Amino acid sequence: MANHNFSIEFFPPKTAEGTEKLRLVRAKLSELHPKYFSVTFGAGGSTQQGTLDTVLEIMAAGEEAAPHLSCIGGTRESIRAILQQYKSHGIKRLVALRGDLPSGYGMSGEFRYANELVEFVRAETGDWFHIEVAAYPEVHPQARSPQDDMQAFVRKVNAGANAAITQYFYNADAYFHFVDAAQKAGVNVPIVAGIMPITNYTQLMRFSDMCGAEIPRWVRLKLASFGDDSASIKSFGLDVVSDLCQRLLAGGAPGLHFYSMNQAVATTALWNRLVSNSV
Repeated sequence: MANHNFSIEFFPPKTAEGTEKLRLVRAKLSELHPKYFSVTFGAGGSTQQGTLDTVLEIMAAGEEAAPHLSCIGGTRESIRAILQQYKSHGIKRLVALRGDLPSGYGMSGEFRYANELVEFVRAETGDWFHIEVAAYPEVHPQARSPQDDMQAFVRKVNAGANAAITQYFYNADAYFHFVDAAQKAGVNVPIVAGIMPITNYTQLMRFSDMCGAEIPRWVRLKLASFGDDSASIKSFGLDVVSDLCQRLLAGGAPGLHFYSMNQAVATTALWNRLVSNSV
């Protein structure tokens, strides 16, 4: 466990109550000593201030934090201003993404793809930031083909990324196949596996439909069979996801990035299961 790179993702809270709740969640998850916490950035930069506020609060508590930065809807000037702001606060890590279009937006902004954002960050700030980019083991939902998707990933890495974090998935073979293909295409940065704990079947189905993550049929049917029995869903989910994590780490994954959904219980349970199985 100690040699791996573990990180945990939050989204910026939108209410005072959410902010207070996240403080408690972060304090709990800090006990796991992740390498860093990342904080998402809303469509079209809609949570930009919330992202920065959350990152600064994490840093003030003595933890490392990485804001997400998406370029859709952004201009060179607006992204430059954000980068300068991040630098002035001593932020050294960044998750650089194309990002989603806010609803009702046309294709706007001066950046179309994440590789253009990574190039711009490097041109503006040199080696100041450790940059992570996104990877899609089951193919980006908007990609024309797996080959096109891999070429896009290679471009992002070659533009200056230090590492990648994958979209979540439940099929370890998809991850290993993607990593092999990336290495054959000349990628040699760490590709950290994104992990989504399973706690709510309806929510998971909705997210997976949106982002193109496949829920294996046997998992889907089993979850559906539990109906509203949330304890059974969580127990089965913990078994499935902890088995996935163990297989990934045993197979050489350099680390895990937990999509916490601003909750502490599921990520902590997964962590404890992994630690007890690695002793």
